[in-house]
Amino acid sequence: MTIPLPGVPLPELPAWCGRLADLGFTDVWSSEATATDGIIPLALAAAEPRLRLGSAILPVYTRGPALLAQTAATLAAAAPGRFVLGLGTSSNVIVSNWNSVPFTRPYQRVLDTVRFLRRAFAGEKINEEFPSFTVRGFRLGVALPTPPKIMVAALRPRMLELAGREADGVILNWLSPDDCDTVLPHVREHGPDAEVIARIFVYVHDGDRERARPALRQLVAAYLTVPVYRQFHVWLGREAALAGMWEAWEAGDRRGALAAIPDEVVDDLIVHGTAEQCRAGLQRYVDHGITTPVLALMNSGPDVADAVSALAAP
Repeated sequence: MTIPLPGVPLPELPAWCGRLADLGFTDVWSSEATATDGIIPLALAAAEPRLRLGSAILPVYTRGPALLAQTAATLAAAAPGRFVLGLGTSSNVIVSNWNSVPFTRPYQRVLDTVRFLRRAFAGEKINEEFPSFTVRGFRLGVALPTPPKIMVAALRPRMLELAGREADGVILNWLSPDDCDTVLPHVREHGPDAEVIARIFVYVHDGDRERARPALRQLVAAYLTVPVYRQFHVWLGREAALAGMWEAWEAGDRRGALAAIPDEVVDDLIVHGTAEQCRAGLQRYVDHGITTPVLALMNSGPDVADAVSALAAP
């Protein structure tokens, strides 16, 4: 499950994590965009020993290499053997527009960061000019008997292959179950045993899909107009289906952009419907090779408790 849960105050998160574990959820994963950061919710969740903790994702640009190593090591020490470090480029919007950091050489930055972190977690003193950054005389001061696993968020072939080759697994986002058949061979070729994590947006409702779609279209537009996701879906073959949305968005016609998103795209990319329909939709991801489905719940307020219980394993 993605944490924090919508509408749940942070002071209540530790108790909620106990409830999630009682219901059979195995993991909690954070994100980092405009709301909470990717670490503090996991620190609050660390007190629940039955849950694995994961970041999906921490951008490789917005923390320096040494600080990123310290942050990951601190959480790994607080939850021995239970923390998974999910890394990725994020997007030019988050990195450059919001954090004023140049979004340059994303592939190289991820590669260098993964290799630096492996060495840092092993206790090595690092004094090296990596292709995308330089580290002088750093040694991690947190001893880690069990270094955290490193997962790489990836969309297209080169980064997918990097995840399979250099990391312990891949983190996927904004794809349908059928899209997994296009994406996963690029990972499996280089990492046959790589863990495959996917964040999947889920909205439990009464089954009236037509009534639910307007709100879901807003989420689709918010993500798929970002350049990295636009390129991803062109590669996946949705250029014709989403051309109307992109054209209207670029023209400043937000209402027209939402109206141009086909129903089938909404239904392909977001799991929604009754609890039974949602569980069936999540199972399709597992059937197509996802080993760790991470639910990003869209229900909020008083609906959260019912939705969480309904989505738990029967």
